[in-house]
Amino acid sequence: MADLPPLREVIARHGLSASKALGQNFLFDQQLLDRIAALPGPFAGRRVLEIGPGPGGLTRALLKAGAEVTAIEMDERCLPALAELGEAFPGKLEVIRGDALKLDHNAIMGGEPYAILSNLPYNVGTALFTRWMGGEEWPPLWTSLTLMFQQEVAQRIVAKPGTSAYGRLAVLAQWRAQSKLAMKVHRSAFTPPPKVMSAIVHVEPAAMPEGVSAKVLERLTEAAFGQRRKMLRQSLKGVAGAVDTLESLGIDSQRRAETLSVEEFENVARALSQ
Repeated sequence: MADLPPLREVIARHGLSASKALGQNFLFDQQLLDRIAALPGPFAGRRVLEIGPGPGGLTRALLKAGAEVTAIEMDERCLPALAELGEAFPGKLEVIRGDALKLDHNAIMGGEPYAILSNLPYNVGTALFTRWMGGEEWPPLWTSLTLMFQQEVAQRIVAKPGTSAYGRLAVLAQWRAQSKLAMKVHRSAFTPPPKVMSAIVHVEPAAMPEGVSAKVLERLTEAAFGQRRKMLRQSLKGVAGAVDTLESLGIDSQRRAETLSVEEFENVARALSQ
């Protein structure tokens, strides 16, 4: 690391600027990046998948912490800067050019456990998160998610029932995982500064509730929160058996989706799964 030039110098030398179309915002504060990299715990010898490394600020912090990093980057302008970083840490960085939404992450990581840590591009963050949290196979190959989102999205992931932020993302993030808001990041830390504040969410897989189909739960929450201002007896009419199941479980169908706890959604999904 001592031989690496400051990130600002690297960006200037390669003529890089943050792309609004790709949802990019660069972080230059290496101390802040080191703190982010430390959130999941010691990284020595661990494998990490990073999405959208850009010029490699967070990548530097991960490599310095001893991680073996696989980075997916679709902006070819950033590849030369990442290549220089790879030369500084021989055998520790693999860069794959491509769209993270279209790639099989488990296959890329060789079917072995890995952590995911990323300053996610704002335009793909929610889509990637719901993909990582979905599917019937659990626990997943990823051992933790440490992800930066717009603060509003981060709050929706960790929200509690009865709050305006509580919705489908919260249920998907909490029904079989432990999710917490790990750190807030001021907009002034970025270049260029985004219009909104950011926050980092840390997620670790928990036990899979017995008898619950992820597919059923995802369909249930999609319908319930798709029309969140309506009573459940209206919003769930398109889910076969859902309204009758509510009544059988003693859940008032005149309630609205944001009033149901994660456990109540689990119970309804369990009954429908059977």
